[in-house]
Amino acid sequence: MAARGLLHTKNSRLYNMNCFWLIRFSTEIVLRPVSSRHFCLKTESANAESRQENGILVNNLARMGVDVEMVRRRQPGILKKLITNEEGLKRFLQSKGATNEVIASIISRYPRAITRSYESLEKRWELWRSILMTDLEIVNILGRSPESFFRSSNNINMEKNITFFCSLGLTSKHLCSMLTRAPRVFSNRVELNKQMTDLLHEIYLSLGGENPNDFVKHIISKNVFILLRSSKQVSANIEFLQSSFHLSNEELLALLHGSRATILDLSNEYIKKNFTDAKEKLLSLGCTEREVDRFFISYPRVLFLSSKTLSDKIDCLLQAKVHIKQIVETSHVLSASISTIRSKVKELEKTSYDLKTNGIGILCLSKERFEAKLEKLH
Repeated sequence: MAARGLLHTKNSRLYNMNCFWLIRFSTEIVLRPVSSRHFCLKTESANAESRQENGILVNNLARMGVDVEMVRRRQPGILKKLITNEEGLKRFLQSKGATNEVIASIISRYPRAITRSYESLEKRWELWRSILMTDLEIVNILGRSPESFFRSSNNINMEKNITFFCSLGLTSKHLCSMLTRAPRVFSNRVELNKQMTDLLHEIYLSLGGENPNDFVKHIISKNVFILLRSSKQVSANIEFLQSSFHLSNEELLALLHGSRATILDLSNEYIKKNFTDAKEKLLSLGCTEREVDRFFISYPRVLFLSSKTLSDKIDCLLQAKVHIKQIVETSHVLSASISTIRSKVKELEKTSYDLKTNGIGILCLSKERFEAKLEKLH
């Protein structure tokens, strides 16, 4: 019996060991193809990364005056492509009036342009020409921002955007201005642009407005860049303006209807920081809370200024014996640069002009009007 038990124990151990090796061996069999596949993928990826540049393409671009080093920094993969259309792009742009220098600059700054087909270029140009008056206008925009034209080859999406903007009541003149100032909005998905206009529509109604369509049209025509911002950012900025400036719904609508709508472009954190720092500066100089509110409402673009720039401008005016109350009441004087303010103050000192008595409106005059005023003072 003991021998039989010992034999049974040995058999069990052998059985367990066999199972262990069988499982281990089976696992290796199962895993080996995955490992091999993973190795192959890594090898292929490494080969793609180490693929040599297309020498013929590099030479062609160099002959065209393209900054090849800039291309390598911006979009290095383009130089490894075997099929490109740099010669076709050059002929196409030349036919539209672009110089060789402009063409080289466009490719240097946005190399992906050489991957667009002639048909795609022709169709996109046709769409742009349906808005802009001349080929030269398009060439000028491309020279300034090549990405705006070549970033997307989705011409159907651009057609949808044009149709959508027209449905908002925007005229050809508005579209021309939009395409000139912010061409990227035409590359946005039409759903994204609609999302922003829907938000503006809702905001206007929530503030008691009666004609939301006119409001949306007005905001976009005055501040097209809002279509490049996130809905979350715009909502946060509007809430901040109303709560920080202690505005009623009617006052906020009046603020947004004016030229101040551009303030919605700023990041919410940037607005908050500039507002807090500016408020502290004004309060430290003896302004009341109400005066601070009036200061921001009359010139909200002051929030575009960094804390240091604003502080330096105020200090510059104070050194010229201007009272802080005058700055608050004529806040747009801060739109001038510090060097301009100093230069004008220096010229006025020669005429014994008293800024505290006569006011600081003279500092807000254009260069021509200021010089004419100086002649009269002399």
